[in-house]
Amino acid sequence: MKKTIIQVENLYAGYHDQAIMEDLTFAVKKGEIFVILGGSGCGKSTVLKHMIGLLPPISGRVLINGQDMVAATGKNRHQMLRQIGVTFQNSALFGSMTVLENIMLPLKEFTLLPKDALTTIARAKLRLVDLAGHGHLLPGELSGGMKKRAAIARAMALDPAIVFLDEPSAGLDPLTAAELDLLIMDLARTLGITFVIVTHELESVLTIADAVIMLEKDFKGIIARGNPEDLKDDPSNTYAYQFFNRKPKREKKP
Repeated sequence: MKKTIIQVENLYAGYHDQAIMEDLTFAVKKGEIFVILGGSGCGKSTVLKHMIGLLPPISGRVLINGQDMVAATGKNRHQMLRQIGVTFQNSALFGSMTVLENIMLPLKEFTLLPKDALTTIARAKLRLVDLAGHGHLLPGELSGGMKKRAAIARAMALDPAIVFLDEPSAGLDPLTAAELDLLIMDLARTLGITFVIVTHELESVLTIADAVIMLEKDFKGIIARGNPEDLKDDPSNTYAYQFFNRKPKREKKP
């Protein structure tokens, strides 16, 4: 049985005292691809920001390898942050730096390695995402899919156990999105990385996800959870069934 690497307990997520999601409890297993799914504006990215420590919860806890992300301070918090890598929807690469320099940045910030070692590690990360030979380019010279890959390489610079991806397929054509899905699955399988992915792209979810939770805005919580193929085939949960099968709430009259 796989070990739990992330435990979210009774999380009330939102801004100030206004909860967007209430009483979320779920676990992410080591090495799995875990997807946070739901319609636009339901709070997926907000929950992710709480999980990585960018936002403090109104209440509840986020445990990474048994340690409380919110309560951790000083050296302990620094060590916890070293365990995670993050990519955001727009890739967030620094436009004035080359791709190689972007990947070297976290290594410069968090290690004391000499420059030649930083360069060697950064080039190795580029090979992992099939961008070998592109390190000299600026982000503006990359295609959308290449930017996503470069962002993943930077997220993996410090060899994190967990990588969080916010809408990785957003803005990509279907073929490029499918190639990115294959890359994520390959990294999870070969390196044992745990991926937590926020998305509403059904094709990607059904291709890569080991487990999902589905958030719903009006419900303010988890309306479905489990294996995506099972949710797609189970009409007992009306919302999840309609979502996965792209069935509108009101069918068009003939």
